[in-house]
Amino acid sequence: MHDSQLQRLVEVMNTLRSPGGCPWDAEQTHESLLKYLLEESYEFVDAVQSDSRVDMREELGDVLLQVYFHARMAEEHPTDPFSIEDVAQGIADKLIRRHPHVFAGVEVRDSQEVLENWEEIKKKEKGRTSPLDGVALSQPALPLVEKLLYRAEKYNVEVTTPESVSIEGTADEGAVGQALLAVIAWANANGIDAEAALRKEAMRIVQQIGPA
Repeated sequence: MHDSQLQRLVEVMNTLRSPGGCPWDAEQTHESLLKYLLEESYEFVDAVQSDSRVDMREELGDVLLQVYFHARMAEEHPTDPFSIEDVAQGIADKLIRRHPHVFAGVEVRDSQEVLENWEEIKKKEKGRTSPLDGVALSQPALPLVEKLLYRAEKYNVEVTTPESVSIEGTADEGAVGQALLAVIAWANANGIDAEAALRKEAMRIVQQIGPA
């Protein structure tokens, strides 16, 4: 009997990854698993949006598997290994540092000040001087633009976005890019999550198309 199902998962992953375990699992690398991390994350998003508790639990387990799988592989690194315990310690320590209003008696007015403090603490921790530091440039373009606009605002950097665009005429790459940027900037300025808004429209199309 295991005291913790999380510890049981550590042992299962260790068995799968060790000699005599699963050949497929043994062949995987951080790089080869990246697509699964993305796929499982999107499947959890679908589960949340469909409000299925059964699917949410299952898909969250699939996401958790990816974390444990990567951590198990990381233990094998010849010069800089780390374990799932190191990962858990790191995020727990970070949460305590980033929440001084909970753990260190700092007074805050509202959730907006919590976010401002979070960004300031993060900036000091990581020695960030550029709005681009820590921005995942490999993420899809729409959330990337949203993140860049957010960072520019936090770092008081003025960026130029189209004030108005026309969707008439020739649709070349530059014109389409400017139109999309204008819409995302418009949404951002009004506190709208452009990705969530577009996803809702996508779901509306799904309903119109009907079942596969």
